[in-house]
Amino acid sequence: MRIRVRNVAIVATVATVGLVPLGITVTASAATAVLISAGRPALASSTYAERYAAAHATDGSLGSRWASVSGGGTQWLRIDLGGVHGVSRVRLTWERAYATGYRIQTSNDGASWSDTYVMRSGNGGTDDLRRLHGRGRFLRVLATQRATRFGYSLREVQVYGSAPASRPGRPSSLSAAVPSTAAGLEHPARKEIALQLVSTAENSTRDWRGQYGYIEDIGDGRGYTAGLVGFCSGTSDMLIVVTEYTRRKPDNPLAKYLPALRVVDGSDSHAGLDPGFPADWRAAAQDPVFQKTQEDERDRLYLEPALALSRADGLRALGQFAYFDAAVMHGVSGLRQIRAAALRVSPAPKRGGDEVAYLNAFLDMRVREMRSEAAHHDTSRVDTAQRAFLRAGNLDLNLPLSWAVYGDDFQITRTGLMPG
Repeated sequence: MRIRVRNVAIVATVATVGLVPLGITVTASAATAVLISAGRPALASSTYAERYAAAHATDGSLGSRWASVSGGGTQWLRIDLGGVHGVSRVRLTWERAYATGYRIQTSNDGASWSDTYVMRSGNGGTDDLRRLHGRGRFLRVLATQRATRFGYSLREVQVYGSAPASRPGRPSSLSAAVPSTAAGLEHPARKEIALQLVSTAENSTRDWRGQYGYIEDIGDGRGYTAGLVGFCSGTSDMLIVVTEYTRRKPDNPLAKYLPALRVVDGSDSHAGLDPGFPADWRAAAQDPVFQKTQEDERDRLYLEPALALSRADGLRALGQFAYFDAAVMHGVSGLRQIRAAALRVSPAPKRGGDEVAYLNAFLDMRVREMRSEAAHHDTSRVDTAQRAFLRAGNLDLNLPLSWAVYGDDFQITRTGLMPG
């Protein structure tokens, strides 16, 4: 096959669909840059077979290659450059399964990524991208649009740039913060994103840490709804939280309501709770012990079961978040029912299915379940949030993110808490 070489000099701002416009400036000639990717460790979102492992994209041989699983959806190849480098040139040698659309991205922590180059009309062969202006320890090729019925395949990725910012041989301070595999919600940065997303649906704000003291009866038949993820007096989880809080700190303002919480569990009754319970909940929310109890029970009751199921299904960060959000609203038993209905429509990735197709089926079943409940007819937390990320192919919840819930618009442009 004749090799088509694309030499690209970027001299202007590139506007990307759904993202904040990307400013790229011209750097010094790439001819002075050195090859910094040779033999470096590489990870991939998927691998078609063992002989097509990610490491083949940096082994210096055009006779070997990385190949993703077949089918649609976003896939990526990530290279650990071993230290923070300036990146001025990237040379991609595609196999026949090439990407017509892809992004070159850099990151310091392997979780938050910045675009260095965006391709929308790739034609395979060799793309020699010069005069780039990127910087980071990690470089990723994020393939978003395939050219064939197969997945994506790269014979070689060659990254050229400057020497690392830290002195040779000195361990990187980032190494402990970077996950060894694709960052799911187990990674603190990804978990923070998920918690902010859930908070916009539960409390109309990204500031989830400000919701320990939230409490009201929203008229959904579940009694009082309160705290970080809407623990309810009628669905047992509020009783669990207060019971655990009392175990950790017996002398607390909510302990006296335990008998009443046991009685009203399973109903929308406030018997024995009014009039003092809301004020006492808000007072307890100032206690760091109660705050930690809420966080721990949120994770134990909802996040950890959702992650266990999503790992069993082979889902990345978006799917993990979709499961978590479903568990928060419907309980883990409800999540299992929605999942079972989706699996009857489309197999999960671990069962040989396409991740995008499966998540579409899962969200369809989630919307159906929400519409069966009078209090949840507004399905925007799925339609204009999770579904929007899925349509964009953002299976890893890469930043920046923009979404809308219940008529309010939100965005996350960087990791860390930014109340909105």
